[in-house]
Amino acid sequence: MAVKKLRKRQGFEGQKLIVLPQKIDTEFLKKDPVTRQIYITDIGYYPKAHQHYIDRPHGISQHIIIYCVEGHGWVTINKKKMDISPSNFIVIPARTPHKYGVDDTDPWTIYWVHFKGDIATFVVDLITNNSQNYLPYLSYNENRIRLFEEICFNLENGYSIDNLRYANMIFYHFLSSLLYEEKYNRVATTQPADPIAATIELMKNKLHSTLTLNDLAGYCHLSVSHFSTLFRQQTGFSPVEYFNQLKIQDACQSLAFTRKPVKQIAGELAFYDQYYFSRIFSRFMGISPVKYRKKVSQK
Repeated sequence: MAVKKLRKRQGFEGQKLIVLPQKIDTEFLKKDPVTRQIYITDIGYYPKAHQHYIDRPHGISQHIIIYCVEGHGWVTINKKKMDISPSNFIVIPARTPHKYGVDDTDPWTIYWVHFKGDIATFVVDLITNNSQNYLPYLSYNENRIRLFEEICFNLENGYSIDNLRYANMIFYHFLSSLLYEEKYNRVATTQPADPIAATIELMKNKLHSTLTLNDLAGYCHLSVSHFSTLFRQQTGFSPVEYFNQLKIQDACQSLAFTRKPVKQIAGELAFYDQYYFSRIFSRFMGISPVKYRKKVSQK
């Protein structure tokens, strides 16, 4: 008897997945003068993605780029099948029927992004017109990967207006590195140290704990009022709101990549009332934890 192969949309060790809340898409990204031209809706990294397989017979509303850095796979776009090797990147236009998957013996490692915006179709056309098909080749460049990681780093730091604009402006640079590889210059970025950045790092390291406003202000050796004012000026959110954002972002990862019950995920993030956690999650993401898990399972 033949053994049926398992196929997975996601669930790979070491993976990363960030799905921007629908509310942020509709209320900010598609309206803001900086981001509305082209902006990220989903972004991720799948290392050694064994059994990875996607079939979208009608496509999706976003454009897709998949950049393979290791291993092999394949993609079919409009019934045209192409083999994928390291340093290939795939461009899949919005609403285009497609499917893709890994090579069984040498599964790919991929960076991927979904995006849209006023000029997104124009940019996709530029990329595909610069190649003979949907599958251009790039020489490996560590700095290009750093751009991608910089986008993820900033989105993982929360969805403040500054973070959203900065991440999507980096995405412009990432796209330019695909379009104009010969003109792409190496860029080194540094992260300036400041009390708010240090506090956000503390928050990220303490997601499974409870931190009070006094704890956070004390960490920076500032009064509560001065710290709160400074934090809101730099992020657009109160410290407690921002901390909850980071917790909910972590919850999104658990909902997407594990089968843990919602109650367990809430408890691990120090939300000991499941219903309070669900209310916070729904207020931030626009849907309940259960509906979010169902939504990302279809990505």
